[in-house]
Amino acid sequence: MPRSKADRPDLPNASSRFNEEKQTYTVRGVGKPDLEAGVAAIRNVLKTLPARPGVYRMHDARGDVLYVGKARALKNRVNNYTQVSRLPRRLQRMVAQTRSMTIVTTNNEAEALLLEAQLIKRYRPAYNVLLRDDKSFPFILLRADHDFPRIQKHRGARRAKGNYYGPFASAGSVNRTLNALQKLFLLRSCTDSFFSNRDRPCLLYQIKRCSAPCVGRIGEEEYTELVRDAKDFLAGKSTEVQAKLGAQMEAASEALDFELAAILRDRLRALTFIQGSQAINAEGVGDADIFALGARQGTIGIQAFFIRGGQNWGHRSFFPAHTNDVPEDEVMASFLTQFYEQVPPPRTILLDRTLAERELLGEALGERAGYKVALSVPQRGARKRLLDQAKRNAEEALDRRLAESTTQAKLLREVAELFELAEPPDRIEIYDNSHIQGTNALGAMVVAGPEGFRKNQYRKFNIRQAATDDDFAMMREVFARRFARALKEDPDRDAGDWPDLVLIDGGRGQLNAAREVLEDLGIEDVCLVGVAKGPHHGREGREVFHLMDGRELTLPTNSPVLFYLQRLRDEVHRFAIGAHRQKRAKAMGASPLDEVPGIGPARKKALLMHFGTARAVRGASLEDLRRAPGVSTAVAQQVYDFYHAR
Repeated sequence: MPRSKADRPDLPNASSRFNEEKQTYTVRGVGKPDLEAGVAAIRNVLKTLPARPGVYRMHDARGDVLYVGKARALKNRVNNYTQVSRLPRRLQRMVAQTRSMTIVTTNNEAEALLLEAQLIKRYRPAYNVLLRDDKSFPFILLRADHDFPRIQKHRGARRAKGNYYGPFASAGSVNRTLNALQKLFLLRSCTDSFFSNRDRPCLLYQIKRCSAPCVGRIGEEEYTELVRDAKDFLAGKSTEVQAKLGAQMEAASEALDFELAAILRDRLRALTFIQGSQAINAEGVGDADIFALGARQGTIGIQAFFIRGGQNWGHRSFFPAHTNDVPEDEVMASFLTQFYEQVPPPRTILLDRTLAERELLGEALGERAGYKVALSVPQRGARKRLLDQAKRNAEEALDRRLAESTTQAKLLREVAELFELAEPPDRIEIYDNSHIQGTNALGAMVVAGPEGFRKNQYRKFNIRQAATDDDFAMMREVFARRFARALKEDPDRDAGDWPDLVLIDGGRGQLNAAREVLEDLGIEDVCLVGVAKGPHHGREGREVFHLMDGRELTLPTNSPVLFYLQRLRDEVHRFAIGAHRQKRAKAMGASPLDEVPGIGPARKKALLMHFGTARAVRGASLEDLRRAPGVSTAVAQQVYDFYHAR
């Protein structure tokens, strides 16, 4: 069994705290569930287990991780799995599949809790409660690496120097806040390169959303004051900012500077809009995350409110997976550990229930964050009202989820009947190509399932070999790469990444191209369907579905299944066109000098500034290249050889 890496970018000393035991116990045997074999494997590990805190992983016969758990005393916790009669059915099934275990010891239980969340995120075990939505949350970043700091949206690692505000529940909520902040504080949002190359104000200055520091319309001292006001506002001091703007507007009016007074009035309106757009009144709460759980018909939903500085920064619903037969409190605890694996916790977390390991969870989150984190269940006052509102939202979101899943399940059953599938598809893949007269060609794949679109599994394929004016050849290349990789990485089709249904945007030609690839790979059981516009090209509802046996199907124009299949087709259109536009925009900004090995941005700029164009660089003599500023003799020779070797 390969050793797992305990080091993390955000915890550089993790390897000194998480020490994996050298022994990994593997039991030979067949892969079929066998309760006696599972118990025997666990007892074999128990012989040398210490009574120390740590994390254990249970593996099946193939070595795949079934479950990750943590314990205050490993020996006592793992011994519970040998008491089969006391285990719920879910854990009995897990024990029956267990053939080996991996043990990691830690210094204390809080460290074990952090490592457990890290390993669950890495391995996605079948018997752990899983947080489905692993997309990173957006933040607002007010940079501190420039004399005139930039305000921008940010996702991912926090490498840039500056102040981060968030998380926001969605890109929409952060975009609305950024838009209002630009109107209120007139901070620049452009890149440093754009900023340094301006000689006149851009459109944002004209529409009063930037103070144009790039061309000196505001001094550094005045801009710094705007930055200070923005920090105060984002820290929850909106009342002070409002009073300050009101006083400045009144002073401008008394001085008969009506133009300045009008600008300040517009900024005050922007501030009022932000305050009025708060759907949740969180004044006096400060920084807090609020979580409430709803459960119905075997489905669990968790509603999260994000409050920062007394302002509502959005809310989001989560629906954890693998929650059958798992107690609600355990679902909530597992959800929180995984959620805060990717998001820094606030100092206050409000819950709708008391968790058995509340203090341990607070200790673990505080250890990672570097400050005290408190988990509490409010009983009265403003915090209790917020929690009640979160609870109502959780139940309403759960009702919508159940209604949507019922409708979706019916649609998928009808799709299975239409295309003669053995059962409703769990994974549908949809493919399309995008290019303009053969340039910047790429293929796109989107994925849908019973829960909707799985956007974290979308893929784009840059066309490498096929003629980019040949749609059939492009489709063959995309399918060859997609399914050759699937055969290599998951030949037994156990990971859930093989499609039950494949839709291809195109007619009989594209369908035959895809089918030829699958036949060459020896894949004969994947259902392929081509979706073409039909004889009335461009008219919605006249799509023709081409089947592998040569048949063509059409559906009534008011058919719900037709609407569903159109949504799938439209989504792959959207994704393909968007990816193509990004590729085209990148190509427009590219230079022929990018092809020269060893030429970075600085030398490329030096060459272009000296010669004027890339064509002039290509035609320059070796002596002329050597005379260019910032270009050494070796680099000049490299550039000359690159062009003249051809």
